[in-house]
Amino acid sequence: MASSGLELLWVSLPQLGKGAAQTLSISFLSIAFSTVGGVLYGVLRTLNNRVINAVLRVYLELFRAIPVLVWLYLLFFGLPIFFGLSLPSFWCAVLVLSLWGASEVGEVVRGALHSLPRGQREAGLSIGLSAPQLYGYVLLPQALKRMTPPTINVYTRIIKTSSLAVLIGVVDVIKVGQQIIERTYESVLIYGALFLFFFFICYPLSAASKVLERRWAQA
Repeated sequence: MASSGLELLWVSLPQLGKGAAQTLSISFLSIAFSTVGGVLYGVLRTLNNRVINAVLRVYLELFRAIPVLVWLYLLFFGLPIFFGLSLPSFWCAVLVLSLWGASEVGEVVRGALHSLPRGQREAGLSIGLSAPQLYGYVLLPQALKRMTPPTINVYTRIIKTSSLAVLIGVVDVIKVGQQIIERTYESVLIYGALFLFFFFICYPLSAASKVLERRWAQA
């Protein structure tokens, strides 16, 4: 029984590998876009511009109040109906996860920047630094330690949430697993393999977050 299970996994590895590549591609692209968007969001939230803050608060609350799954359905099925735009399922998943992730990372960045002593900003402005120089050379490097652990936690959530992409037709590792189960009825074996896949991707990130948090708290 054990040998047949291992044989099935071995035979299924190429198919599972293609699905895993899709999952990792969606996850890593979403993480990259979330990081860039989140830093921009966090910086804009600290500029104390009422209009910008109002727009970003609406954006944040929309992605906090509406589940990611609903956003996937709204963009994948709604855009063709209401605007005549059709996004491939892969890029629809990347877009939704990136927008959701940017709102989460952005709040982390905003909180880290607000936690810095006000004198840091004033000192930078007093020596003639422009706003990009102030954030790039003074504020963001100092906030990095404070925002890295919670940002890594957001990354793990993005990777796990990427599994929802199967519901709009992305042939990711979850979909491939389902196809193999439909053909072989080996649900426990395949779901066990999927469990290990996500565990070995997400656990090192979670562990790194905790290690960094403890190390920098003692520094």
